[in-house]
Amino acid sequence: MSITLSIVIPAYNEGATIHNILNKVKAVNLIGGIQKEVIIVNDCSKDNTEEAIFTYKKANPDLPIAYFAHEVNQGKGAALHTGIKNATGEYVIIQDADLEYDPNEFNLLLQPILDGFADVVYGSRFMGGNPHRILFFWHSIGNKMLTMMSNMLTNLNLTDMETCYKLCRREVIQSLNLKEKRFGFEPEVTAKLSRVPKVRIYEVGISYYGRTYEEGKKIGWKDGFRAIWCIMKYNIWAK
Repeated sequence: MSITLSIVIPAYNEGATIHNILNKVKAVNLIGGIQKEVIIVNDCSKDNTEEAIFTYKKANPDLPIAYFAHEVNQGKGAALHTGIKNATGEYVIIQDADLEYDPNEFNLLLQPILDGFADVVYGSRFMGGNPHRILFFWHSIGNKMLTMMSNMLTNLNLTDMETCYKLCRREVIQSLNLKEKRFGFEPEVTAKLSRVPKVRIYEVGISYYGRTYEEGKKIGWKDGFRAIWCIMKYNIWAK
């Protein structure tokens, strides 16, 4: 019986580069003969993102791509909600449309699930010996502080709560009632995953090829304050 990995890609103004990440996704040979289902959610981009996706899809019919578009910009979290809801694979992973995370490492995250140990696997930028671009000291400090605050309330010992790479069994991630429409998605989903009965959460080291703001990085200090609010909201007040 064929097993499928649903790869959810939120996209906002990525028309110039989205073909690069799709090429990387297409080139990956998943372990265990796992098939791919690519789900792209265009969050009302103002550039040619939609045209670029349709052009790529037409030129690469062998890569299954499901396309969804928001009529108004709602935020990354909202795009992820749409993608997760429409996933049909046994497993679901989140992949940013930029080139900060390497799809060649999907297999690193799949292995603990396929070995029967995990239901959820986080890809940590702060563990292991993989390459990491050196950028933004205060961002790294902020990420570690947010992770520590989240861990204190979830009783997890993650090293990178804010990572994009989260791979879950589909029934686990689709069982969550997710609300956050922007970058608050990360602390919210972590809080709610931690409360799934008997859930087994693992973490593996991944590489990280960070972008500068000139190269298209979108997260800012306001999102950090929102993350603090979400950690409190979904770990204390939501219980």
